Amino acid sequence: MLVLVRRSGQTLIIADNIRVSVVSVGRGRVQLGIEAPRDVRIHRPDHPELFMNKPSDRPRNCGNG
Repeated sequence: MLVLVRRSGQTLIIADNIRVSVVSVGRGRVQLGIEAPRDVRIHRPDHPELFMNKPSDRPRNCGNG
């Protein structure tokens, strides 16, 4: 596992086409923004019920949570 330190507003890029940005930090939580091609599946293993079978079903802006 690669562990990085980032501050709010900073970004890292994975494989030239996935951008992970730190949106905010505070009160024991971190909000991340993820920009990725539509064919890249993004899911939260702590909430398997949120995983959608098709990337086209994935909302582009998931909001808080």
